[in-house]
Amino acid sequence: MNNVISIESLTKTYGTVNAVKDLNLQISRGEIFGFLGPNGAGKTTTIRMLTGFVRPTTGNALILGMDSWHDSVDIKTKIGLLPDSPNLYSNMTGTEFLNYMSDLQRVKFPEIRQSLCERLEFSAVDLNRSIKQYSHGMRQKLAIIQSLQHDPIIVIMDEPTEALDPLMQQVLFDLIVEYRSRERTVFFSSHNLTDVEKLCDRVGIIKKGNLIAVKTVNELKKHKLRHLDVSLTNDTSQETFDIPGVVKRFKDGNRMKFVFKGDINLLIKELSKLDIDDMILEPPRLEDIFLDYYRPNDSNDELT
Repeated sequence: MNNVISIESLTKTYGTVNAVKDLNLQISRGEIFGFLGPNGAGKTTTIRMLTGFVRPTTGNALILGMDSWHDSVDIKTKIGLLPDSPNLYSNMTGTEFLNYMSDLQRVKFPEIRQSLCERLEFSAVDLNRSIKQYSHGMRQKLAIIQSLQHDPIIVIMDEPTEALDPLMQQVLFDLIVEYRSRERTVFFSSHNLTDVEKLCDRVGIIKKGNLIAVKTVNELKKHKLRHLDVSLTNDTSQETFDIPGVVKRFKDGNRMKFVFKGDINLLIKELSKLDIDDMILEPPRLEDIFLDYYRPNDSNDELT
């Protein structure tokens, strides 16, 4: 597939602070890409450089072959953008705001807007109200509608599920998947790892401005941390297992719990020496994988 976003050595410095450092990334047409990191990691700064709201200190980003800074006006007509904490025009009605954005986007698809309003449960009454009367969730839904109403080739979203209830989150997920099915590209940042695991083809993890991993979700899971909860028939005096890959462990009477990485067979072989009443192996979670990139190298700590 062709790359629709190409980032080369992208860097943004504020004084002595490197918000984003030498970031390189290629994103293909028809891909859902998740950009992960905690607050302050550099996610929003990267998106602002991608969309032409912040000028890179060094490096560049190309959107559909156009420079994100020098060609930002043309780029904005071809992408959909959902910023973090959307700053809407509070004195406008919802309809006035969508019309205003549609003029800037230079393309009008009234049937798409109508469908989005229906699916996000945004009624005609809501659209005719002043935005200043909207709740946080309604503002977020309106911002989502404006980002998708012109059927953009690329959709860039910063924490898109913010303020949405679970039902509306699922509607948004369905919309994202449908856009991907039509060879649209979706790039979104999030700290909600469950959402990323459900939706994304690939994931990038950013830490203190550095892109430290770019992998498919399945590739990340090959380096998984897994949780094993074991109940023994009787208590055992065996307190620890000296097994490579055990990251943390906990023992309380006849209950033992392990967090481990690597070959499960080594742990199972050791456990087979005990009288086991029950054993629960949880599936790998992207959250644990993500945290593993951030935790210090302190293996074999006691679980708390």
